[in-house]
Amino acid sequence: MRLGLIGYGNIGRSLVAMIAADPALTLAHVCVLVRNYDRQSAPDGAAQGVSWVTNADALIAASPDVIIECAGHSAVVELVPQCLAAGIDTVVASIGALADQSLEERLIALSEESGARLILPAGAIGGIDLLSALRPSGIQSVTYIGRKPPMAWAGSPAEKVVDLTTLTQRTTFFSGTAREAAAAYPKNANVAATLALAGVGMDATQVQLIADPAATGNTHSYSVFAGGADYTVDITGKSSKENPKTSIATVYSLLREVRNRLGPVAI
Repeated sequence: MRLGLIGYGNIGRSLVAMIAADPALTLAHVCVLVRNYDRQSAPDGAAQGVSWVTNADALIAASPDVIIECAGHSAVVELVPQCLAAGIDTVVASIGALADQSLEERLIALSEESGARLILPAGAIGGIDLLSALRPSGIQSVTYIGRKPPMAWAGSPAEKVVDLTTLTQRTTFFSGTAREAAAAYPKNANVAATLALAGVGMDATQVQLIADPAATGNTHSYSVFAGGADYTVDITGKSSKENPKTSIATVYSLLREVRNRLGPVAI
């Protein structure tokens, strides 16, 4: 399999390292798109043998069988449409970008026209298979609560609501819809967008975001009430060492997409 990768930040580097460390994953080629890649600074050892490009045309020319985006909302807007239009299956990690309804509709239309699949991974959340399966049964409500240590919200609009550096108690700083959460917190609320797209939609999925000094990781909790089942999921993801905003489970979710394409059994 030939793999294309958009972005080489924390998620991209971790994914390449995991692939390189797994003897069962033998890839014919890996091509990474990094628009500001400095060829003078060598990538880490896990990335040796990886080719580097700086635009979507060059990535497409490398003939990847699948492309994985992990570079943020702007990459979904600027680069993913070209990949889908070229007929290449594309995995989008920055699912919160689809809070922009016009972008979501455009990507779906491009997929239909080209035959490429727009793949939305579970990321840091679990139970997405059941939530999606329950849609025909009728879903009454989906409520999500995201709880992280205060500094995991640094650089986000949460800083305008609470003082993250002096917070001493659990504080809810956002309550609203998944569409509002994904738009306001693009680096923190991809999980809310994933739940929304799998379930009752961006505007019907309710979201609370919490800064909690007692939190030991990134906790994702949600409740579903549907005709086929009622259930609650509570996951405490281990934060990435390089970026506390990111649950390392997100990288494993992307690795699963690669393993399912290469292995004899997909699960």
